[in-house]
Amino acid sequence: MDKNVTLLFPGQGSQYVGMGKELANHSSFRFIELADQQLPYSLTSIMLEGPADQLQQTQNTQPAILAHSYALYNQVTQLLKLRNVDVARVMGHSVGEYAALVVAGAIDFADAIKAVHLRGRLMQEAASPGSGKMYALLKAPLEKVEQACEESSNPASKVMIANFNSPEQLVISGHAAACERAITWLDKNVIGKYRAVELKVSAPFHCHMMKGAAAKMEAAIEHFSIQPTNTPYVANIDAKEYPIGLNPKIIAANLVAQIDSPVLWSKSIEQLSDDTICLEVGPGKVLTGLAKKINPKLRVIPLDSPTAIDELEDILS
Repeated sequence: MDKNVTLLFPGQGSQYVGMGKELANHSSFRFIELADQQLPYSLTSIMLEGPADQLQQTQNTQPAILAHSYALYNQVTQLLKLRNVDVARVMGHSVGEYAALVVAGAIDFADAIKAVHLRGRLMQEAASPGSGKMYALLKAPLEKVEQACEESSNPASKVMIANFNSPEQLVISGHAAACERAITWLDKNVIGKYRAVELKVSAPFHCHMMKGAAAKMEAAIEHFSIQPTNTPYVANIDAKEYPIGLNPKIIAANLVAQIDSPVLWSKSIEQLSDDTICLEVGPGKVLTGLAKKINPKLRVIPLDSPTAIDELEDILS
């Protein structure tokens, strides 16, 4: 069937206690259970039962999101195969890029679970508690945010744009003092409905403070088997769509670079044609909201919904 389907895999912040319960009676739940076998503890119990503060620890959050995303993918892929629908491309937001690459055949699921668990631990350890912050900025002009980051940074304390999520949502990340200076500058220099929301994260992701984590991940990623892709994938670091058969060395370099580089999500979505059917494959519907703000013409279905499969069947029929 000639349908333009793109799979979107969410990143950190989409997790919630109870994620995966809706799959308990489906064969795809085995992938959530398989994740347990790759870790020295029960990820399943943390996902299903919490407590929330344990799920929010980065080294737990990242494999939980990957496991849930891949289980959901295996649920929907049965329908796609039945309808003879090929996936045009995959893309993931931050840690979601790992799920995208598992689906693209580049990384084995078991290896990916171990890799993101390590990634989460390295990112959490890269900055001491309280040393960094992240803020979501709503309806703040890009040029003003760029100027705020420049004005608020010095050699010892820096802030930068970490996520280009949509035309109306940017995220800044960096040293706590620099972030606070940037917010103060924006409060004085932005007119209108601008709003800043501090994010509850365990570390300042996708900024210069993650360079140590990126260096350690570069050394570790050599121990994971990476294969050429069998589906086009869009990378976070450059919003470029890479073709089938991509060199594993480029995949590894992209995964390392994205740890301390901005996520170019808005640019990635902007490249999709208006007839694209986007499926958000993972917990929540954060990416659904962002995609609709970037291009309202896109058809976006969050699969973490009891009516998602029925809705998708209607579209594909």
